[in-house]
Amino acid sequence: MQPESTIRYWPKTDVGRVRDVNEDSFLVDEGLGLSIVADGMGGHAAGEVASNIAVHVCRDTIFRERELLERFERGVDSVKREDVLRLMEQAVQNACAAVYAEAQKDNGKRGMGTTLIALLLIGSRGFIAHVGDSRIYLTRKGSVHQLTEDHSLINELLKRGRLTPEQIGKLNMKNAVTRAVGVYESVEVDTLDFDVLAGDQFLLCSDGLSEYAQQSDILRVFREVPPTDIADTLIDLANQGGGKDNITVVVVKVPDTRGLDRLANEVNLKLETLHSMPLFRHLTYQELVRVMNLTDVRTYQHGQRILQEGDEGDEMFIVLVGNVRVHTGDARISLLGPGQCFGEMALVDKAPRSASVASEGSSKLMVMRRRDFFDIVRKDHDVAVKLLWSFLGVLTDRLRTTSRDLGEAREQLAARTAEPLPLSENDLEEV
Repeated sequence: MQPESTIRYWPKTDVGRVRDVNEDSFLVDEGLGLSIVADGMGGHAAGEVASNIAVHVCRDTIFRERELLERFERGVDSVKREDVLRLMEQAVQNACAAVYAEAQKDNGKRGMGTTLIALLLIGSRGFIAHVGDSRIYLTRKGSVHQLTEDHSLINELLKRGRLTPEQIGKLNMKNAVTRAVGVYESVEVDTLDFDVLAGDQFLLCSDGLSEYAQQSDILRVFREVPPTDIADTLIDLANQGGGKDNITVVVVKVPDTRGLDRLANEVNLKLETLHSMPLFRHLTYQELVRVMNLTDVRTYQHGQRILQEGDEGDEMFIVLVGNVRVHTGDARISLLGPGQCFGEMALVDKAPRSASVASEGSSKLMVMRRRDFFDIVRKDHDVAVKLLWSFLGVLTDRLRTTSRDLGEAREQLAARTAEPLPLSENDLEEV
């Protein structure tokens, strides 16, 4: 038996109730902390070949760079999380080239391809590389979150408003993917990195499961079934629902012997704070994680200056813990607490700061820079639309508030102007 302090893996695959051949493949390398699921396509035998090549080439690429992974885990400054993300992307690209090259050798395999999801756990950090409609879910604190976004025709139609969830069942091409490994020599790969907390559990699965299991079903199974039996239970669920496709499941459990530590509390606080803000409340969990990765956390002592009126700046601040005082000169404008932000105009404007801000007592703030904000807007169209639309909403609310305040000020001024002037003693003598 493995000690309770190690990450545990429970993989299983099943042909389903309709298919004759299992075109899914999975690979678990516990030494690397790596798990991969691939769902092949391309006709009899070809899909099986594609998925098998993909998982092994992906693993081999990462294994060759295990020294880099060890240096990252030790905290060597020269190795950043971006280096690991690039390695994950390169592993999938190598798999793509290998599947494509194999297909060129045999006309019967031309056009074969596969989905691929890979999860790499290094210490307290997780890394994902993803192509296609296989999925990775995270269960944490009694909730389940989908960490990958389907590269599928259905998902594209849903995002563009051309399809409603109720119409999905009527479609004939429900399994059509918009990206696959090996159909062409290269492919666009989605990557994501995130904090891994004690007690986290992950589910990697092909669409043979996700077609039948809703997030509520997954959460229920993870709550009610021991980790050793989750894979069997989910495969049974899919087969009972019809089992039209191959079903592959890998369950991963991070040990929870440490309990909720400092990292867990900070990560949860940052995510909850971001989600409560009007600017970010429409983002998915995966998108919130991407935004959170762009931020730094800074601590300030009582009276310490955060912003100076008149200075140029390129950072937005979000209060996590404590309070900050917004003032101009000696006049206090407002006191901001947890969940409130300031300086957001610096994300889109280079104008000087309109007020000063200092810490009121000790405080902890999350900071986002303009270049990072524009980087995610430029790279992720869906996030860009949500952020810019929310930003417009925030500015509209502020404009309405300012207009209302100006209107009230005009009314008060008009009322004072209409009042009769008080009579002086000289006026009374003349009367």
